[in-house]
Amino acid sequence: MKEMTPAEFSERRGAGESFILLDVREHEELAIASVDGTTHIPMGEITARISELDPDAPIVCMCHHGMRSASVASFLEQSDFTNVTNLTGGIDRWAIEVDVALARY
Repeated sequence: MKEMTPAEFSERRGAGESFILLDVREHEELAIASVDGTTHIPMGEITARISELDPDAPIVCMCHHGMRSASVASFLEQSDFTNVTNLTGGIDRWAIEVDVALARY
């Protein structure tokens, strides 16, 4: 599975690369901290809502620390998604590397 740090993601997105940033955290977690422009599908709903995602689009999966998103990324790869990456360290690392004003929990 491919991995990318939040700093790498931010730099690449800033350079004009297009990604679907798939946030797989729960609704309550989004209320605490979120990143603009994400697609939100909680991990527990991914199987039922997989048709909402383009299997050929570049998708970067994100959660709190990177464990749930790694599971979702693996599931998507097994479901024939061709360009899936896990955001290493999740939104917690995002708050450290990219947006220090973001709440940490």
